[in-house]
Amino acid sequence: MAAPARKPTAVAQKAAAPVQKAAPAKKLPAAALAKPVLLSGDNPQIAKADGDAPVQAYIAAIPDDWRRSLCARLDALVEANVPQVTKAVRWNSPFYGIAGQGWFLGYHVFAKFIKVSFFKGASLKHAPEGGSGEDARWINVHEGGLDEAQMVAWIRQAAALPGWGKN
Repeated sequence: MAAPARKPTAVAQKAAAPVQKAAPAKKLPAAALAKPVLLSGDNPQIAKADGDAPVQAYIAAIPDDWRRSLCARLDALVEANVPQVTKAVRWNSPFYGIAGQGWFLGYHVFAKFIKVSFFKGASLKHAPEGGSGEDARWINVHEGGLDEAQMVAWIRQAAALPGWGKN
């Protein structure tokens, strides 16, 4: 028995689109390709550096959960309320200060909270109650626990005080 004859199928011919060559990939330094190491509590290990870029690298390296969003929000609050702010990463934490005046704020990621430290926090009106050092005061901000109005008040007060260290 012979195989049944196949019906010819019409093939629509499309005009071939011109092929575009992809731009050659930029060669990135090995450090840029490496994913930052997460330390205890998922705190990113970011090299000591000055400027906004290392702070943004720190924020980007935080696991994508409420902690990253909170740190990005803190960064935005500082920028909005202290136009002359300088930034850096020191000891695997973002630091915020005013040139020639010193650092006034830093924060650090932990597994269940973000520790926001005011380096001259003892001088703040209604000082944070999370903990204290000689002059420093800090607050541990948990998921859903950021009181933006109070944080802005502390940021503005802290930026008006002589800071800690040299920046």
